[in-house]
Amino acid sequence: MKRAILAGVFAIVSAAPVLADVAIKQTLTGKGMGMAAGGSTVTYIKGMKMRSDTVTGDTTRTTVFDVDAQKMYIFDSKKKEADVWDMQAFGAEMSKSVQTGGMNASLKSNGQTKQIAGKTANGYDMEISVPSTIGGEGGMKVTVMLTGPMWVVKGAPGTSDYMRFYKAAVEKGWIFSDPRAAKGAPGQAKAMSEMYKQLAETGGVPFETEMHVKMSGEGPAAGIMAKMGGISSISTVQSIDTAPLADELFAPPTGYRLSQKK
Repeated sequence: MKRAILAGVFAIVSAAPVLADVAIKQTLTGKGMGMAAGGSTVTYIKGMKMRSDTVTGDTTRTTVFDVDAQKMYIFDSKKKEADVWDMQAFGAEMSKSVQTGGMNASLKSNGQTKQIAGKTANGYDMEISVPSTIGGEGGMKVTVMLTGPMWVVKGAPGTSDYMRFYKAAVEKGWIFSDPRAAKGAPGQAKAMSEMYKQLAETGGVPFETEMHVKMSGEGPAAGIMAKMGGISSISTVQSIDTAPLADELFAPPTGYRLSQKK
């Protein structure tokens, strides 16, 4: 479960920035729950579909998001099978563990700029808190905190496509991580979805994303959260290559066995 949660964070940070019919190469670093990891990713977007290929070690892990069809596909380079998730049903299940009414989110300009991949990025400070329960209704109550500086390029090519994709996905209750990890940490998944909603409203796309995720609780939950520690990750754009993308890129390869998940 720990590795799945950390991999979920990688999947999320590797999904930014995203532009229509473009390939974005990024480097990723992360640590948390007693583990450290690093890798690279290529992210693609075409309309309401997005694909993220994350390489760690000798394995390529692929996640395909099809917002219109309400499907998420997850597969890796070592198996000829893909997990298929019904995101409408999963979103309804997630809502039982996350109290969005108590969620607080802020994204404020910090007045700083830096050069990333040859472009000037504007700095923002983000803070999101989400009350949730672990283990479904009646489970252990915790609060998830997500903080970190974000570096956004205003008016970058594909900004409108970026905003359209994420706003549509968040409005439909989507998450952007492995649903198995989200079941174990629903508040974290919801906080990260809210992060992308906030970023989409800046009028730009993030070229560097630094995230720090911590969980806190009361009573027995406090001790458990302290032992788990936080999760930190950084993604940085290395290059962008524009070219039309084939529709086949946004589905499991022909011949893969599809495994329906709940």
